[in-house]
Amino acid sequence: MDKPDYLMWSRKYDKAFGWQAQRERELGAKFRKNKALCVKDLAAVVEWKFKDDPEKLQHAQELVARNTEEKVQRITSQTLSLPNADDTYRLTCLTTLEGISPVLASIILTFFDPRNYGIFDQTVWKRLLGNAPPGLYTPQNYIRLLGAMRKTAAKHNLEVRVIDKALYKKSLDKSS
Repeated sequence: MDKPDYLMWSRKYDKAFGWQAQRERELGAKFRKNKALCVKDLAAVVEWKFKDDPEKLQHAQELVARNTEEKVQRITSQTLSLPNADDTYRLTCLTTLEGISPVLASIILTFFDPRNYGIFDQTVWKRLLGNAPPGLYTPQNYIRLLGAMRKTAAKHNLEVRVIDKALYKKSLDKSS
């Protein structure tokens, strides 16, 4: 794909997933302004991810609710305020929070900084790196996927999130 293709597919994603796109913009603006999250913000990220899967949503909501406000504030402010932070360190810090997997951590980072982060997803992995290995959802594999997304984004002078959304939406459309 070339730059216009990525932009077109990213816009198609935003149209197809209107609620998610709007919520992502709202949460991202809030995270950038506050440079920290609260327990309610973690619950909003979980809702964004599992909105269409009530069972997973409830389980994940219960897990994130176990975090104290103080711990969430401390860890997220430390993680998000680091300039040019080491990605592995950021991911590791966020996953110390109860209920925050590498996938949910990638969503937090993506909402906070869409220029440099994309969401950890098997569909995007397949498009950029081929078949996913067993046990895909590890911090190391996210860093690998992030590298591939950043390389593609840099080549086309686009945000990493644009690449991520475009590949995801194109893959969904091609499989239906």
